[in-house]
Amino acid sequence: MPQTADRIDRLEKAIRSCRQCGLYKKRLHAVPGEGPPDARVMFVGEAPGAAEDRTGRPFIGPAGKFLDQLFAGNSIRRSSLYLTSCLKCRPPGNRNPRASELDTCVSSWLLPQIQLIKPEIIVLCGRIAAGQLLGIPVKITEIHGSTYQRNGQVYFITFHPAAGMRFPRTAAAMRKDFRLLAALMSEPGR
Repeated sequence: MPQTADRIDRLEKAIRSCRQCGLYKKRLHAVPGEGPPDARVMFVGEAPGAAEDRTGRPFIGPAGKFLDQLFAGNSIRRSSLYLTSCLKCRPPGNRNPRASELDTCVSSWLLPQIQLIKPEIIVLCGRIAAGQLLGIPVKITEIHGSTYQRNGQVYFITFHPAAGMRFPRTAAAMRKDFRLLAALMSEPGR
């Protein structure tokens, strides 16, 4: 594992200095992700928000606080997870990611992170993350709370926490999803 940790460290440093797409011009900090190099579960969101851009840490703004509530309510320790996103830099004005930005970040950074960490479960938070890693257009309202297997990888689909903190019905659905996720994480062999 020390070798994996070193490789992840090098990858995170490369992400922090990335200039492969135009997002670097407006960022304060790139947000590689954080968590143990042997995390069993990886959470993948869309892109950093304002708080993440200020600090370089994932899921620490309002959406991250909502996510922390979901973790606490299901006895999931944030410190045991690897948290990251498809984009590693905040899009200006929090606009939707462009296809070219997603292609660059996912192929250059996210897929190598997944290959190094080798999580048992990848939690896809929202339509963008699910579409990128499943390779198909998705309607989160129809597939949230579901697991998918693709190329030997288990994916669990839920809403992005930013949607959960804004819409009560989505928050209720996410609470249900996280109970399912907690059960999946506690299955023997997981």
